Amino acid sequence: MSFSFEITKKSDEFPLARAGVIHTPHGDIHTPAFIPVGTKATVKALTVEEVKDKVGGEAVLANTYHLYLQPGDEIVAKHGGFAKMMNWQKDGNPLPTFTDSGGFQVFSLGQALGHGVSKIATSVEISKRETKEETSNHEKLAVIDDEGVTFKSVIDGTTHRFTPEISMQIQHKLGADIFFAFDECTSPLAPIEYQREAIDRTHSWAKRCIDEHKRLGVSESTGKQQALFGVVQGGAYEELRKESARVLGSMDFDGYGIGGSFTKEDMGTAVRWVNEILPENKPRHLLGIGEPLDILLGIENGIDTFDCVAPTRIARNGALYTYDGRISVTNAKFRDDMSPISENEEWYTHKYTKSYLHHLFKADEMLASTLASIHNLKFLVTLCGDARKHLIEGTFKEFKEDFIKRYYK
Repeated sequence: MSFSFEITKKSDEFPLARAGVIHTPHGDIHTPAFIPVGTKATVKALTVEEVKDKVGGEAVLANTYHLYLQPGDEIVAKHGGFAKMMNWQKDGNPLPTFTDSGGFQVFSLGQALGHGVSKIATSVEISKRETKEETSNHEKLAVIDDEGVTFKSVIDGTTHRFTPEISMQIQHKLGADIFFAFDECTSPLAPIEYQREAIDRTHSWAKRCIDEHKRLGVSESTGKQQALFGVVQGGAYEELRKESARVLGSMDFDGYGIGGSFTKEDMGTAVRWVNEILPENKPRHLLGIGEPLDILLGIENGIDTFDCVAPTRIARNGALYTYDGRISVTNAKFRDDMSPISENEEWYTHKYTKSYLHHLFKADEMLASTLASIHNLKFLVTLCGDARKHLIEGTFKEFKEDFIKRYYK
């Protein structure tokens, strides 16, 4: 089977929202969908059986930058791709996979280092900082030029080089069904002049990625044709986002990632700017976004798939998503709380009490992170699955409003 995308149902309530199916050589992904992140070919604290059976994930996403550094793309290729290496399979057949391009690591270790902000900044953060001269005591670990990026390994400090061509070569060895063009992801605090420079570079790199992908042919690891997604950039600037969508939308990509940085208040709006321009018949992935409200706003504005490390990262610190908002199960009030971790009896974590999970964290037991991670991933996978159901039934608007009213009360 080759890669394709079909729209099952367009929303009658929101012109961009839709339910669909992404067909890959290794299976289908029903959209909207949250994709668990397995950065180093492992979803932290979970086995693949737990990701499949207890979380319900249909695909996983691995990190090109980290797998290149450790264990190395050649080792991954010897396994037949990272899906086989991590046993992300069913009945001996690999399941759908994504890899990012390494572009976000350019952002986090280069231009954004020293800003002290993440992909999403509030407008208050930006207004406080944009008038200040950037100062940092940190040595930047990545230096960007028009040809690519030179960076130091976070593992041993050795120097390495990524170009669009090298990113494509590595990702062909990693063997994901869907992978992303090499892009520059800027800080949300970067001025518009730098954002302009960065999207011009991203567009030039996108063309080079397509050319190298076509030259390489099928994946070296799997023998299957991979789908290449372009990555729209432009920060929080409408003119740049729209320009990036027009330029990349005219290129021969199989789908699109929406990357880069946003102001918290305008994330949904920025996504709408882009998706009103991108080809309707190709899937759209919102990179690195996992807050429940942001997911719902993304779905409303035409996003098909999401990924984010947040659900497992906060889980390891005792934070849980619940339908009544986020809680910290390490709080003393949960010591005697006999209610189940999950209110849904069908969820695996319904078998355990909040008191028990509180105990596991206080006792520094590894199972604490496992149970909390299963729960948080299940929450976001289910959120997207419920959104899909309501899109098909024509009741997404009511579903979204009810969820937000309860979760953010």
